[in-house]
Amino acid sequence: MTAHEPFSVWAPSAQDVRLHLDDQIYPMRPIDGGWWSGDMIAEPGMRYGFGLYNGQEWSKPLPDPRSTAQPDGVHGLSEVTDPDFKWSSSWTGRPLSAQVIYELHVGTFTPEGTFEAIIDRLDYLRDLGVTTIELMPIQPFGGDRNWGYDGVSWHAVHHSYGGPEGLKKLVDAAHSAGLAVFLDVVYNHFGPDGNYNGMFGPYTSGGSTDWGEVVNISGPNSDEVRSFILDSVALWLVEYRIDGLRLDAVHAYDDHGAYSLMEQIQYIADDVASRTGVPRSIIAESDLNDPRLITENAAGGFGLAGQWVDDIHHALHTMVTGERHAYYEDYGSVDALAKTLREGFFYTGNFSSFRGRAHGRPLDLVNTPAHRLVTYTTTHDQVGNRASGDRPSMNLTATQQVLKAAIIYSSPYTPMLFMGEEFGAQTPFAFFCSHTDEELNRLTTEGRRREFSRSGWSDDEVPAPSDPATFAASKLDWDFNPEQREILSAYRQLLRLRKELGLSRSDLTRLIVEVGSEDEPWLAMGHPEVMLVANLSDKKLSVPFGGELIYSFSSPAVGESSTELGPWEFALLRR
Repeated sequence: MTAHEPFSVWAPSAQDVRLHLDDQIYPMRPIDGGWWSGDMIAEPGMRYGFGLYNGQEWSKPLPDPRSTAQPDGVHGLSEVTDPDFKWSSSWTGRPLSAQVIYELHVGTFTPEGTFEAIIDRLDYLRDLGVTTIELMPIQPFGGDRNWGYDGVSWHAVHHSYGGPEGLKKLVDAAHSAGLAVFLDVVYNHFGPDGNYNGMFGPYTSGGSTDWGEVVNISGPNSDEVRSFILDSVALWLVEYRIDGLRLDAVHAYDDHGAYSLMEQIQYIADDVASRTGVPRSIIAESDLNDPRLITENAAGGFGLAGQWVDDIHHALHTMVTGERHAYYEDYGSVDALAKTLREGFFYTGNFSSFRGRAHGRPLDLVNTPAHRLVTYTTTHDQVGNRASGDRPSMNLTATQQVLKAAIIYSSPYTPMLFMGEEFGAQTPFAFFCSHTDEELNRLTTEGRRREFSRSGWSDDEVPAPSDPATFAASKLDWDFNPEQREILSAYRQLLRLRKELGLSRSDLTRLIVEVGSEDEPWLAMGHPEVMLVANLSDKKLSVPFGGELIYSFSSPAVGESSTELGPWEFALLRR
């Protein structure tokens, strides 16, 4: 609810609406388009809700779908917030090119699990070489523990993290430290706990994603639902001064209009950037391998600044771990890795065994800057969607971990780290939640265990998401052992060299990628002046590229025309 304006709500499904405000009840009157308005003026600090009459009975006071604060949780009254904030930083922003993103979960990044505690780690992140922190979703959810993808109030900030004021303080502190802030937002489904929106109007349209009902962005009465989403986008970019949004699973949007929702979101970002002079980046998560997302609008695309690209992760992960199950089954060769590094996508219209059909479309390598693809050695999904939430660093040697990082950070794509990988964290990041309905918790646990039992996991290997111990175990341990300090030092070196050596060049047509064979799986990648050579096997190999050693995590034998690499070793060479 916007302060200093009359209380209003979109409730086309209700026959009557009344306002519950500070223990008083006030009538509301219908106005155009399914909206209801009252005479009372919203002022900061007021607690309020709406009662809905369905023709037979009145509902209890329900939170406002457009609530900006839920101090008593998703089932409680909404609170009017003050949009004003005393900003101290003179931030000029950062474009996506040459950025290094750090994905983190507010509740598990620090022992305290708050925005304020993140502020104390900003110097650490800046010294690491990070330029942008990306917060996993922070919208209110049931209980006090959740990944964030069960949010229900898309204009609000989870109270226990620090609420609206806490988020603004974090953004201001990050900007003062020279760091941008991205926010992960979920517009493809509502969480199951505390979602009353359907009682107000057709926010969903039937059908199901894998996580909830399909959001109504193309059906009857969808104009207001789109406005609900677009107003949320503007809120984050304007009032909170967020530098960019990561759109969760856009392939789950039921988006059939002539103007894509993503186009409309990008238009808002462009408008805010032009008015403020501060870049705003919209990044999509998509498994469609569809170049339209990051193709310029004038060329028929949606014009987004970037998208996550899982293909590079999958190709690298399978080479180092040997895992080939489920969606990994077509990867696992140096040729697959080479294709993803050269072209961004592995599936460019070729057959996908996992999907049982052809998948994807090629990128225009001439007109697509490489920085529009965001790459990583792992993400919250690639860890948390494993049965026990085990990280790669819990299963790989330090040499293997740093090898993967060297390949990602030596590529021209925009790199992203997942919190803790930079020191080889030994804590899991399991899926966790704390729904206020115990039946929901039981069904969530059963669903997770049923899902993983198909792959041979026993129930006791899949932690119960609602168990507080699952959440507690997922918190980062900041007490590093000697090996973790070595890994951290290597990450700092690699990120520093990425910047100093200009490895983030965006012209994909000039990128050199050469590989060995199945028997001798080596990789060489770079430019005529600087080349990364890597051994993707557990045996010694000779790579036919030499030069001057710039950096390695080990001690390779570098000659003028070849480099001898031990198992999983790499060398960054000046040629």
